[in-house]
Parts: sequence; C-alpha cells; structure tokens
Amino acid sequence: MAGVFWYDGTWSNEEPKVLGPMDHAFWLGSVIFDGGRAIKGWAPDLDRHCQRCVASAKAMLMKPTKTPAEIEALCREGIRRMGPDAELYVRPMFFVRNGLGAARPDPDSTDFILAIYDSPLPKWAGFAAVMAPFRRPTPEMAPTDAKAACLYPNGARASAYAASQGADNAVMCDAVGNVAEFASANLWFAKDGKVVTPAVNHTFLNGITRQRIIGLFKDAGVTVEERTVKPAELDTADEIFSTGNYAKVQPCTRYNGRDMQIGRFATQARELYWRWMESQPKVA
Repeated sequence: MAGVFWYDGTWSNEEPKVLGPMDHAFWLGSVIFDGGRAIKGWAPDLDRHCQRCVASAKAMLMKPTKTPAEIEALCREGIRRMGPDAELYVRPMFFVRNGLGAARPDPDSTDFILAIYDSPLPKWAGFAAVMAPFRRPTPEMAPTDAKAACLYPNGARASAYAASQGADNAVMCDAVGNVAEFASANLWFAKDGKVVTPAVNHTFLNGITRQRIIGLFKDAGVTVEERTVKPAELDTADEIFSTGNYAKVQPCTRYNGRDMQIGRFATQARELYWRWMESQPKVA
C-alpha cells in the first residue's frame, strides 16, 4: 500500500526498519499507537488522537519525545504529502528500546515513528457479528488506560473466532460478563426508540469517535443511555451498530445468526458524523 513514514527527522516512502530482537518493544511489547483518519482532506479529531497518543505513552511508563502539537504538525504534513483525495490511516507510535531489570521499560529510550498510508473507508454495507468467549481485562490486569499494542492479541483471538463462525466481527464482554464492545470498535444498540452503549468501565477504549457520536446525538436531541449492558439485550435489539476510527459508523446486519436491518439510529449517526466532519476545515 502507498504510504509515507516519518522517523528520526526524515520522511520516506518505504517503511523504516527500526527494531531488532534485543529491543524492548520487539520482545516485551512496549509499544503504543493511535489511529487517526484523513478522508479527502479532512482529519477529524486529529488533535485528540495526538493527545491520546502522548497520554498512552505516559500510561505505559514511557517518556514521550514529542508533544501532541508536534505530532499533529507531522501528521498534517504527511497527510498533505499523500494528496487531497486520499483516504488514509494515520498512526503515530511510541516504543521503547531498552529495559531496566527483567521487564521494566527504560523511559529514556522512548522513540517515535509515524506511519500514514492508504486505507479506503469500508462500504456502508453492514457486517455480521457473534458473541465470542474472549473477554476484556480489568485495569489491574492490563494497561487498559492506554492504546497499547499488548491489548490487541485477545481481540485478534475474538476476531479469529468470529471468522470461524462465518462472521466479520466479535462481541466481547468484560471480566464479569457484561457487554464491553466489538473486538475492533465500540458497540451500540437500539431498542424501543432508545440508543444504548456500554458505560465506560475502564475495560475497553472510550473511543474518540464514540465520544463524538454521543455529543452529536445529544445535540440532535437523541437520548443516549450509557449503562451496563447484558448479553441477552443484544439478542432482542432492534438494531446494532459500531463506531470506531477505521470505519467510523457501520451497521450490524446479522448477529448470532439473526438477520437485522440497517436501522435509523445507525443511519443518523453516520449522517451526523459526516455533516460534522465536513463542517471542519481541511488540512491546510
């Protein structure tokens, strides 16, 4: 895929080779990333993604080598390099090279790299999902306050389980069995004219797109319930949909073998998000 990469003061069209087998990030997973989007010149909530990137690094005991403003400036430059019509994934990352003792990362060896590459938005067509047996960890079990690479293998196992069942995505519960999110996005459902999304309990990422949709819904007069969600509620939901940076809003059209329609709230969320995004200035 076409992309641009920034590392150590230099832009390149080829992926920089930055890690070796003795680097802490390579063998003990001291890596964080954030995922922004650029869509035909718009970069929605790019500032918030860059702020979260730095916050995640600090949560993972790193010493960030760039400020959010510096990261955002680099992201904007990279987006411009890819052209005005590109649909891009924007991925700033911090990682640690050295360790202290057996496993603790050395914060003074924190490094930074930025990858920006072609990533077309998925079509508005819907996806199939199933409940998976894999769960999200609690904060004392894993660094759930960071967008850390080490959190994603269990989601990958859930996604692989979903694929084995003929589905595209998986629903994951938290440690006590309440619905947390999809394996790769935040989860929403509607029932009897009410929109519900699981309350943030620090077992899953409180997505930036999730937060944006909540605000847009509220501004439009739609009541959003953030609360504990039992798995059985999804079995009788009128509609289910996801929000996340990669696809923004996507409807679930089949859940646990039950066919579902694209609902009015998923459609409204998508329309509200696009209207808001297109009201923002493009990357200049």
